[in-house]
Amino acid sequence: MPLPIMCHFALRHLDPHCAARCGQLRTPHGAVETPTFMPVGTQGTVKGIATELLESTGTQMLLGNTYHLALRPGEALIQKMGGLHRFIGWNGPLLTDSGGFQLFSLAQNTRVTEHMALFRSHIDGRLIELSPERAIAIQEALGSDVAMVLDHVVALPSSAEVVRDACDRTVRWAARCRDVARRPDQLLFAIVQGGLDADLRVACTRRLVSLDFQGYAIGGLSVGEPPREMYRILDATCPELPADRPRYLMGVGTPRDLLEAIRRGVDMFDCVIPTRNGRNALAYTDQGPLRMRNLQHQDDDRPLEAGCPCLTCRRHSRAYLRHLFQAGEMLGPILLSLHNVTYYQRLVAQARAAIQAGTFGEFFAHKCQPWPLAGDASLDDPDVSQVIGEPSGA
Repeated sequence: MPLPIMCHFALRHLDPHCAARCGQLRTPHGAVETPTFMPVGTQGTVKGIATELLESTGTQMLLGNTYHLALRPGEALIQKMGGLHRFIGWNGPLLTDSGGFQLFSLAQNTRVTEHMALFRSHIDGRLIELSPERAIAIQEALGSDVAMVLDHVVALPSSAEVVRDACDRTVRWAARCRDVARRPDQLLFAIVQGGLDADLRVACTRRLVSLDFQGYAIGGLSVGEPPREMYRILDATCPELPADRPRYLMGVGTPRDLLEAIRRGVDMFDCVIPTRNGRNALAYTDQGPLRMRNLQHQDDDRPLEAGCPCLTCRRHSRAYLRHLFQAGEMLGPILLSLHNVTYYQRLVAQARAAIQAGTFGEFFAHKCQPWPLAGDASLDDPDVSQVIGEPSGA
């Protein structure tokens, strides 16, 4: 029998003018104030940021990936070492993705049957079987606070038949995951699929809600579709999700994406953007993106952003950061990744404060000014636009 569903989420505030909301997700490793952003630690590390520094960014919760951790070093070793929290030295809450995104990102090496997904390992070529039951067993061995059901993600665009088939399989796999989940200290979230078909998204959401999970994710977005299409799907999906459960938009996104989704009632996010772009010399600020290899920063003694509490801004100038990238020093990507994660954490913290004050609309309008929708020149730059949103590497 599946475990009984207990309420681990408390809704604290609703903005009076939109669907933005604040809540608290309670886990065995502490409470998470929402909206929240989870840096991606696919293989047990947020690339380039030591745990102590990560704590200084305001990060509340991390994300790890079932598929990658099962391949290397293996869930048995991590369990032997005391679980994922102890293994990576992180005392706060952890969420593990199920590996469903790899059905999309590793599609050339994957075959999907009704029973399971069969992967060819990208490391050594061995055949890996990942069924709903196996995905739950791995996550229970890892000991994450939140586990995700195994879903079937397909590329967009795909035919209506392919999208519907994957959506139906996602619901069936979610039920199988729920039926085998046994850890009372691990929350289980379902994942809504359905591509860019709003009616299919609504139907999938209703079917999953009837199965009564502890949280609900919206998956299969941030895979290359225009932002307005993603927002349209959120408009259709979010009102169908129960108000007393957390809502998690997977693999998203840019600062504008986070604000647009929060405005529609989303609570949780993860994305590789702040660290991946940090490694590529792009810094996020309230004035817009800074490309630190540009000559204009050569003799600029200002920090990346005045008032930012991160180590990078407290100790280093733009001129120094540019020098690090020009010299190929590894400290440059580390310092920009640290700043970018701090920027994202400040953004969601400020969003929480605005929701509590009932002023999210004004906050949204102000914060979005440097982040226009794609199609504007500043977002046509591939450094700034969304990257493929998933946990394949921070």
